[in-house]
Amino acid sequence: MPFTEIKGIKIYYEVHGQGDPIVLLHHGFGCTKMWKDIYPGLVEEGYKVILYDRRGYGKSGEGENFREFYIGERFRPESVEELNQLMGLVQIDTCHLVGQCEGGVVAIDYTVKFPHRVRTVVTSSTQCYSDIPMSELNKQKFPNAFQDLEVSLKEKLIKWHGTGRAESFYNQFRKYGGAYGKDIFDIRPILPHVTCPTLVLYPDRSFLFDVEQGVTFYRHLPLGELAVLPKCGHNTYEYLPKEYLRHILHFLKRHGF
Repeated sequence: MPFTEIKGIKIYYEVHGQGDPIVLLHHGFGCTKMWKDIYPGLVEEGYKVILYDRRGYGKSGEGENFREFYIGERFRPESVEELNQLMGLVQIDTCHLVGQCEGGVVAIDYTVKFPHRVRTVVTSSTQCYSDIPMSELNKQKFPNAFQDLEVSLKEKLIKWHGTGRAESFYNQFRKYGGAYGKDIFDIRPILPHVTCPTLVLYPDRSFLFDVEQGVTFYRHLPLGELAVLPKCGHNTYEYLPKEYLRHILHFLKRHGF
């Protein structure tokens, strides 16, 4: 279980396989463990897969003033810098990025800042914009406190983030913060600056975001492609892992990777 230190914070990461590098970016509740049904298939197809827990997630450290970091303007730019430093550590010059929900925002931000380092991007269930502040949207979508969640979800969060952190982490997320922030979120202005091939995967039954979000996302990309997963909930990688993997592999091969 390798760790590295980025800006004085212990960051957990894994590297699997050999070949063209793919970095998997987890969602706002997630960590490296969520990719258990996805990364082995990529390795089998001859790719080198890098997984890591962003600051404050999974096994990675929170650092000082994590709550301030999480709800403030630093989250997105510092998440980009964290990824860039990790790529240097594992000696990767260019890669493919796959981001689930919040991880898709990190992927887009990184690609806009470092276009020469990204060959392709895949986002899944990533929000494009909001009509109301995200703090209000989260109140609507996550009405239950941690103690009122289904047992299976509570157990998953504890497994992913630890007994001592799962509840505070969840309660913080459901209020505000992270890559989506607490105010109006809108990624549309920067999407035209993503100049590499980009696949937008979207479920048709997400409890969080309407499928039209995926269409809007796709239409703002210069080299965008769109795939809608039918009868699929928000966590696409979990509900339809075989289809998720198939779409990623077909996308990469269509572009010669």
